[in-house]
Amino acid sequence: MRNKSVVTEAYQIQMAVSLIELGARLQLLQEETSLSRERLLKLYKEVKGTSPSKGMLPYSTDWFMSWSPNIHSSLFMDIHQFMMANTSLSSIEALIKSYRLYIEQIGVSDDEPVLSITRAWFLVRFFNAKMLQLTGCTECGGHFVVHSNELYTDYVCGICRPPSRAGKTKKNSHSANLLALSLAA
Repeated sequence: MRNKSVVTEAYQIQMAVSLIELGARLQLLQEETSLSRERLLKLYKEVKGTSPSKGMLPYSTDWFMSWSPNIHSSLFMDIHQFMMANTSLSSIEALIKSYRLYIEQIGVSDDEPVLSITRAWFLVRFFNAKMLQLTGCTECGGHFVVHSNELYTDYVCGICRPPSRAGKTKKNSHSANLLALSLAA
């Protein structure tokens, strides 16, 4: 599909570049922009200097339920829902800004964040499809990602009651401490 407006095309390119810089997969770019696959491939190579990674996208709500991914996903979703409720951003702009705030909050330096931009995009889609929702922790009051249509009376999050093997690595322990401070504030 060819854009008729130069301004619209420039906006689409700007969104694609922002997503590529955040590590988005090609399939996400194709879904969220009206640029052709060939144009996106060229753009990806120009921005990243390499071809985009191939393979299937992660597609499971279960990934978001395990301990560390749940904490990261919950933080991102809280930020995203705040953005959607309090700004007039488009859905893709809100995704980009929310993800940048998430990255800023967890303080990722050289390491890859637990939640990639592609997983964050899927998370938003799962929420829009009502497959996932946020529920409040009865101990800390934070809101956490859970499956929809399940009963969550007296829900206690993974920060207040971590599983026995949670955070055993130095990387996970530091990340969990930072997120706990972010969610408690």
